[in-house]
Amino acid sequence: MSSPPDQRAALGFRVKSGYATLVLLAGPASAPQVVDRRTIDLSDPAVPDSRQPYHAGFGTAQEHRPTIVRLVGLVERQARGSVAGAVRDYRAMGYAPRSAGLVVGSVIDPDTIANPHIRAHAAEGRLFRRAVEDALGALGIDCSIWVERSLYPSAAQILGQSEDGLRRMAAQLGRGVAGGWRSDDKTATVAAWLALGSARAHRGGH
Repeated sequence: MSSPPDQRAALGFRVKSGYATLVLLAGPASAPQVVDRRTIDLSDPAVPDSRQPYHAGFGTAQEHRPTIVRLVGLVERQARGSVAGAVRDYRAMGYAPRSAGLVVGSVIDPDTIANPHIRAHAAEGRLFRRAVEDALGALGIDCSIWVERSLYPSAAQILGQSEDGLRRMAAQLGRGVAGGWRSDDKTATVAAWLALGSARAHRGGH
């Protein structure tokens, strides 16, 4: 499939620990279309521990610094490869996304959290978010960050929709996508929609 050279396209990600749901949205922001939905690895499938680099087992924070450094390096390398591979596929299809939106669970600074286990989760959230941001930056793609709990209210205001209407439209956009259309798909789509409608990246929903 190819697109007209002037057709806009944007990426939306729902970033989780070890992977992300990725949506490619194209067309004018007034009538977007989902072109592709896929799951990409942000951790090394051959190294299960890289999915939670700051954990040393269930409920236990990783304290061995060399292990953390090694696993973080694997995450950064995997994210670069996965994001670059997806963008390469999209460019081969005729799309050249220049902006992206990332949906995350939280942007809390791990250093502000006293509990070691909760801090480990926050550190992983920050790691995977930054790994995707850096991978996009290396490709010249602008990036905005949205916290999931405030995504729909913020997007409804920016896009000039009611929140209920936006949720319905996000659901409808996935009707032609094979394999179901889940919550993560919808939130990634909304983030891509915001990126599609903006010439410049926002920092929103914090």
